[in-house]
Order: sequence, then C-alpha cells, then structure tokens
Amino acid sequence: MGHLSHRENPDVRQDKCNKTAESLRHMMSASTRNRTWDVIVVGARCAGAATAMLLARAGLDVLVLEAGRAGSDTMSTHALMRGGVIQLSRWGLLDAVIATGAPAINRTDFHYGGEPVEPVEVRPGSGTPALYAPRRFVVDAILADAAVSAGADLRFGAQVVDVLRDDHDTVTGVRWRDRATGELSSADAPLVIGADGRRSKVADLVGAPLRHQGTAAGGIVLGYFSGLDRHAYQWHYSLGATAGVIPTNDGLACVWAGMPGHRFASRTRPAALFGEFIARAAPDLDLSASRQSGPLRGFPGAPGFVRVSSGPGWALVGDAGYFKDPLTAHGMTDALRDAEVLARAVLSAPGAGRHTVDALRGYEAARDEVSAELRNLTERIASYAWDLDELRDLLRQVSRAMQPEVRMLLALDGPAAASSAA
Repeated sequence: MGHLSHRENPDVRQDKCNKTAESLRHMMSASTRNRTWDVIVVGARCAGAATAMLLARAGLDVLVLEAGRAGSDTMSTHALMRGGVIQLSRWGLLDAVIATGAPAINRTDFHYGGEPVEPVEVRPGSGTPALYAPRRFVVDAILADAAVSAGADLRFGAQVVDVLRDDHDTVTGVRWRDRATGELSSADAPLVIGADGRRSKVADLVGAPLRHQGTAAGGIVLGYFSGLDRHAYQWHYSLGATAGVIPTNDGLACVWAGMPGHRFASRTRPAALFGEFIARAAPDLDLSASRQSGPLRGFPGAPGFVRVSSGPGWALVGDAGYFKDPLTAHGMTDALRDAEVLARAVLSAPGAGRHTVDALRGYEAARDEVSAELRNLTERIASYAWDLDELRDLLRQVSRAMQPEVRMLLALDGPAAASSAA
C-alpha cells in the first residue's frame, strides 16, 4: 500500500485505499489459511500496525487481521504528543507523515475563561522537530504500509470470531471470517495480540478482567474546518466546557467541543452541542470565516479503564488494554509507545511458555508505571468538577507526567528489532 500524497484529493486517496483492499482479498490463497504464524495481531490501526511492523522487522512471521477496510477513517483528535513523534522518527516514518502535508505544530496556545495566556513554544528535540497531528487514515496507512513492507501479512475485512485454545486453556490462534465472502478460516500462533480498540473482541474472548475502572466520562463533538491557524494546538477551557483546535491534513483543523457526559446524554443534536460549548469554552474562537468540511461527529464519552493485558498465549495493546478520555489527546502517543514496549517483551521471550508469560507481565508493568499518573489526571479533568485555578494546576501536572515517557523512549537503544524488553 503506497504512502498517501498530500497532493491528492482525499476522495482519490480513499479510492486508492479501496482498490488496495480489493487487491489484497484476491491475493488470498489456501496456503494462508490453517497455517502457523509466530504472532497474530488483531487490529491494524496505530497500536496494531506498529506492533506488527516491529515484530516483522525483527524477522517474525506476523499475520494482521483488520475487520475494517483499508483507508477507513476513525474518530480522533489526531494530536501527537512528543512521545508519539519520537516513535515515528525512531522508526523512520516521520518523513512520510510530513510528506502528507501534516503541518508542523510549533506552539500550544492556552485560553482560560476566554483569556489567552503566554503561548508554550514547542522546542525541537531529539527526533521531534515539531509536533504533528495527521489524519488517522493517513498515519494508520503509513504504519500498515510499513508493516507490510517489513513482511507482515495484512488482511482487511477479516473479522475475528473466536480464539483457539489447547487443553490447558492457552490461546493458540484465532478463527476469523472474511467479511466480503463470509468464508471462515483459522490460523495458529503461540501469541495472539488484541489491538482492536476499546470494545476489543479479543479482550472479550479471552475474558480479560478490568484492573481499573474509571468513573468520569466527557462527551465530545468535533468537525473539520479550513482557514484556521496551521501551526498551533489551541486548548480552551471554561467552567464545565472545553474546546480545541488541532491542525491536520488537507488545510483543515479538527475543532472539538467537550462537555460533561450527562450533557451529551441529553440527546441534543451534535450541531447544537457544538455551537453551545464552543461559545462557552472559546468565545474568542471565530469560525464564521471558516469552511466546514464534512459533518460534525459526536462521542458520548466512556469511562477510562485498564484491563489485565496478558495471559497464556495472548496480550492486549492500545485501547484494547488501556483507554482513557480523549481530553488530554494522548491516545495515539500511548499506542505508539506501548507497541514498542510490547514488541520488546515478545522479542525477549519468543515462542510460548513461562518465560513468555513473565515477559508479557513485564510489558504490562512497564506500561502501567509510565501511564498511571497521566491516567489519573485525565480522569480528574474529564470529571469537569474543577475550577480554572485547579485546572491550570492539573494541566501543569499533565505536562510533567509526560516527561517520564519521553525519557524512556529517548533512552531506548534502537528499534525493537535489535533490542530486548524495555
């Protein structure tokens, strides 16, 4: 699958992705079914494609099953924090993201109660010339392309319906359905990785219990607008309301309005919610001269959680294992970070057995250690039970909570393919 060019119309890009998916289906052969792989990854967005890429680059035989179609979009705030940019740079993919026209973000503007404060400049650092916020159908495609280039076998329209187990209840593979033909197939592997999102089918099938369940959930409505500042993240806060502007591809910015979950649950039309909460959180944000591209989309919110993310023959990565409210815009960065932490654990103890189970538990521990503080802060912010002075302090703590992640990633001694577990 070729990289997406910023010179192409988005509709042309989508058509190319659709044709790629059809070609991949025709390439399927009997030799692919009922065979054994080193790893099966379920899900081919940020977390799954990145994990598959790293394992394939290390020489493992990787099958990737994605229920959606190639090039499909998903709701996202798009913002990459420094840790996410570091990962794309380390993996040699940042230039591909930049080539799609995703603008360089050089500063972050904060507004409290409609009043701006001194902007925070984004200082170039190791692997991070700036921050970026690519559309998901752009960055997911780049990661999937890199996984295929590394040797992974990627199947779109492949819906996992069950996991296979041995007599000891260890997961040994999956059964999946081709959504185009309805054909059922099975594939064996000593490790199945669920990277299939918040409502993970793999997590459900293996019975992964919750280790932590949050209580706060904020709603969000977002849309895409042209004619806005292309070089700054904008965060707006007022009592009971939040908003943001995140520049992305095609000359557009993702503009979002956030609100307590119960307000979204009142079933008011997304357009009315968007207008109300943009006006409340960002009274100085004038969209009258901007052109809206596409419809507004809403997310009612969902409490964050941490699932037990490994067991005999299986592991979870990305939102499948750890999900938090999108208010802190850290989900994509989490996914890219945890993909490498997991890949390193797998490579340190390939195959199956006690050593593999222990390595996967080490992955969980490393993920939880670097993310627990940010998770708790996000939960507090998503409650909307703060005044602006408290919120300013919470956001300063969020900035500090990201630093251990950056230090960890910068300390890695090379790609996962050449290293043991982090």
